[in-house]
Amino acid sequence: MPPLGFIGWIIIGGLAGWIASKIKGTDAEQGVLLNIIVGVVGGFIGGWLLTLVGFDVAGGGWIFSFVTCLIGAVILLTIVNMVRGRK
Repeated sequence: MPPLGFIGWIIIGGLAGWIASKIKGTDAEQGVLLNIIVGVVGGFIGGWLLTLVGFDVAGGGWIFSFVTCLIGAVILLTIVNMVRGRK
């Protein structure tokens, strides 16, 4: 499986950020750019957390990368909402 590359991270990050914003109810506040940023940062968070529990995140492929970004993005938006004082 080839590495994702820059465009792959933007596409997967954007999709993961958008779905995470739908799950957390913040979609109306976020645009495309913020969804991409949330998804990519979520990928780093999710990858770090999954590595801590023993998953091999480097060889996971597109679907695993998407799920990793989605998990991390939901965690990120949960933390942001807690800091802002919302549910």
